[in-house]
Amino acid sequence: MSSSDQQAAAPADAEVPAEHEVPDDLRLAAGFPAATREAWRELVAGVLRKAGREDLPDPVEDALRVPVATGVSVAPLYTAEDAGDLPTAVGVPGLAPFVRGARPGSAGEVPGGWDVRQQHAHPDVALTKEAIAADLENGVTSLWLELGEGAVPVDALGDVLADVYLDLAPVSVSGGLGAAEALLAHVAGRTDLAPGGSLGLDPLGVQAASGEEQDLTGLADVARRAPAGWRTVVVDATVFHDAGASAVEELGCSLAAGVAYLRALTDGGLSTDEAFAALEFRYAASADQFTTIAALRAARRLWDRVGEVSGASPDVRAQRQHAVTSSVMTTRRDPWVNMLRTTVACFAAGVGGADVVTVQPFDAALGLPDAFSRRIARNTQNLLVEEAHLARVLDPAGGSWYVEALTDALAEAAWGWFTEIERAGGLAAALGSGLVRDRIAAAWDARAERLAHRTDAITGVSEFPNLTERLPERQPAADLHPTGGLPRVRAAQAFEELRDRADAARRAGSEPRVYLATIGSIARHTARATFAGNLLQAGGVATPSGDGASGLADAGTTVACICGTDKDYAESAAALAAELRAAGATAVWLAGKPSLAVEGVDGYVYAGCDALDVLQRVHEQLGVPA
Repeated sequence: MSSSDQQAAAPADAEVPAEHEVPDDLRLAAGFPAATREAWRELVAGVLRKAGREDLPDPVEDALRVPVATGVSVAPLYTAEDAGDLPTAVGVPGLAPFVRGARPGSAGEVPGGWDVRQQHAHPDVALTKEAIAADLENGVTSLWLELGEGAVPVDALGDVLADVYLDLAPVSVSGGLGAAEALLAHVAGRTDLAPGGSLGLDPLGVQAASGEEQDLTGLADVARRAPAGWRTVVVDATVFHDAGASAVEELGCSLAAGVAYLRALTDGGLSTDEAFAALEFRYAASADQFTTIAALRAARRLWDRVGEVSGASPDVRAQRQHAVTSSVMTTRRDPWVNMLRTTVACFAAGVGGADVVTVQPFDAALGLPDAFSRRIARNTQNLLVEEAHLARVLDPAGGSWYVEALTDALAEAAWGWFTEIERAGGLAAALGSGLVRDRIAAAWDARAERLAHRTDAITGVSEFPNLTERLPERQPAADLHPTGGLPRVRAAQAFEELRDRADAARRAGSEPRVYLATIGSIARHTARATFAGNLLQAGGVATPSGDGASGLADAGTTVACICGTDKDYAESAAALAAELRAAGATAVWLAGKPSLAVEGVDGYVYAGCDALDVLQRVHEQLGVPA
């Protein structure tokens, strides 16, 4: 039937709806009953009980909370009631309390992006000049130079910067007073310098790293000589992060350091506003993207509060932030994964509102970076700014119930830690008494426990290791950090030490191996054999497999792990353990929980077990030298 015939056949009084008619009140999921938090809790409780959880907390979602910092955990569900009164708490971008960013936005304008800052520490002046030129020609907008023994020579600073247009690219240095004086001498008399440079003085950071008391009395004199628009002091909170601090300790210590510097600068004759304008803050950005975003937002809110009670004008209370991708998260093993970690961390720093971002090269834990790794580092930022347009939105995480609640929780916990330091006499006194060391050690112990149990997984190291990988070779880097104070840690270090021992044994002609003795069909044993192999390989242990005890001799080892199903274990695991021992096994493990209680088994590997303890015991059983 043609369309004209259809129209003729239709009743004359039929109502034809408008082609794009839309209801006045259009609601998502309007045809479904409203979801309630209580109904959700009932469903969650049912799932947990099916998984064997009988003793459930009230509210039940507390069973699913995940710790992200000292005293701060993340819930599985957030609603508007968790975020509080958002307009009152966070303000707007560019205005106090600066939670939503230090940079204001106006109609028709968007930020031009953050300052892309690349770090250079190679002692070869010619190579450093070449690397700097490549960076500045390909998207880097400012430089961070490490000066001193083992890094860029202080007396070569003029040569290193000879071809740099300092009216376009600001420079930041690290290396103490000598580095600051060298930079001041190099730019003396110039009035055309690009704003945003830094002299990099951080005596309290030196004290934290070295354990030696530092003198703050000369900071004001240096600040008076700093070029207009430059910062004199860097509150480098990464020294606390690198010691194992959570975001709470890092934020609290940075506030305490900032307040100590304000006192020193104002005691030296600077006004409160001048003292605030002399400070820059450096924070670590990790692959825990939401914690990084919330921490940067919380830091601005807390520093604004310090400025408010100090009587500083609103114009100088916006914290200038330099975010650096975390050294703690960087791995030596499977270093290519570091590209993904630093991308997530850089994303978080940009979303969190950092003014300056430095992406560490993926091979930073192996030594001095090469041209390729520096290129990847800068292009990580270029992609996020130029292609992903991440900087075109002010505070894109703002208004999220989760982010706002996490920002508030971190701010509250960090303020509590900051006030504890102040009651102890300030940061210098708290460092001297061991208060800071003990608090950070406790935070790291809690993190190390999660790492050992692989609750915090490290891809390529504690999970999914590659025993056949060939690491890129890099020139060793000098250790530029003072020692004697707070330690320096990396999340992967314990697993990597086990890998190093296993590799040493392998090079000596004694490859560490555990034989996976499977039971039943592939479909029945694959899951547990894969799990056990993954765990053992995280310690550098090879895992040949075979059916039952028949392959033990060919595997060339005396340690075995039985892999199958619970039903198989009940029927034949004890007998298999006896067969393995008869075939020469001196130690027998089982892939399953201890509650299986299989006779003749020395230990169990299962999800949530202490993987480091298992691997250390396996190394001992195999005779791997410590």
